[in-house]
Amino acid sequence: MTVLENLELGAYHRRDRKEIQQDMVHIFELFPRLQERLGQRAGTLSGGEQQMLTIARALMARPRLLLLDEPSLGLAPLVKKTIFDTLKRIQQEGITVLLAEQDASLALSAVSRAYVLESGRVVMEGPSQELRQNDYVRQTYLGL
Repeated sequence: MTVLENLELGAYHRRDRKEIQQDMVHIFELFPRLQERLGQRAGTLSGGEQQMLTIARALMARPRLLLLDEPSLGLAPLVKKTIFDTLKRIQQEGITVLLAEQDASLALSAVSRAYVLESGRVVMEGPSQELRQNDYVRQTYLGL
């Protein structure tokens, strides 16, 4: 499927064509690269572009909650920053983002609240700014 077909698939259950077009414009504001690739097959995109498309397709459904598992996995540092800057913007627009991420520094910079898991158990939780200042988190997860 092409980038455009993927985005249309995200809005499959919707019937509000005018608003779908408005959302498409918004998606291209969030991810300008996707507009450049509309006719390109999704499988030929770079890893970062595929991750952008995955998030964009989900947003086309107008979710109240966006679940993401390791969105930075295998991406170059600059692409990671782009993805996480966009996630911050999505949150500011009122969409709740639930994120599982091993890059603790990146995750804590993008979220308002965090849970630290060790061996499947929650060992710490709180506002991300507080966790960033916690000595255990700094030493164990942030390498500081």
